[in-house]
Amino acid sequence: MSSPIQLSPEVEEALAAGVAVVALETAIVTHGLPAPHNLQVAAGAAEAVRRGGAIPATVAVMDGRIKIGLETADLERLAAGGALKVSSRDLGPALARGVMGGTTVAATMRAASMAGIGFMATGGIGGVHRGRPQDESADLAELARSAVAVFCAGPKIVLDLERTLERLDTLSVPVIGYRCNDVPAFYLASSGIAVGVRADDADEVASILAAAWATGSNGALVVIPPPRELQGAEDFVRQAAAEAVDVSGPDLTPLLLARIAELSQGRSLDINVELVINNAAVAARSAAAYARLGVT
Repeated sequence: MSSPIQLSPEVEEALAAGVAVVALETAIVTHGLPAPHNLQVAAGAAEAVRRGGAIPATVAVMDGRIKIGLETADLERLAAGGALKVSSRDLGPALARGVMGGTTVAATMRAASMAGIGFMATGGIGGVHRGRPQDESADLAELARSAVAVFCAGPKIVLDLERTLERLDTLSVPVIGYRCNDVPAFYLASSGIAVGVRADDADEVASILAAAWATGSNGALVVIPPPRELQGAEDFVRQAAAEAVDVSGPDLTPLLLARIAELSQGRSLDINVELVINNAAVAARSAAAYARLGVT
């Protein structure tokens, strides 16, 4: 078959010219956040990438292709309903069937790697679920195989953070703390788990990534504390988890986050939007710094 990747003219020109590009996922639009927060975060993250000196490359499966660089109309189609949640394992079947799908962190990483994009921003990554060590997100395996740096506020707080970080260590995935010594816990600034290395500005992040990639690393995780914390987050997580004991698989995390939104009276949704936009800004500045290094 012909290439499954369809680049927008802007993204294609940026890659050809060596301009910084940051990939953005769309599962947050189709499944992660309700309206109007889903389109708000998509637009806000793209604008933050531009302000940071890079080109946004929002990714989705549409019209039988992996589209990289979406227009507003594309995002509105995704948000209208009916789109599937597409992980890396689902890319082939989704393309073959011609379905529309929002890409998860794992699928977005895979697509970015195929297109030669080394930077991606999201809210939080998946990982090992609390009480279900056999239930592990494909995000972790994709970090081990795709040479993409994922900028996020750490693993989602509903996960077993210690097991998730141990798994990343086993997979040799560097964990870089942006202006922090501990891994953030999505809605909280600190999980109490130390990062692998701290970086205090975008230039330092870029230098660490350049050295990591030069010495054989693939994916890397850059963790960024949220701009503000969700008070009572751990209590909300415990209550949500207790109510979802019979749920597992890909439906679990969205269900838990939706319940946390209810328990927090919507405060978690606003914080989620803010932290994604903040992560996108840091990713853009770091991608621009990496481009200035002139690494080939």
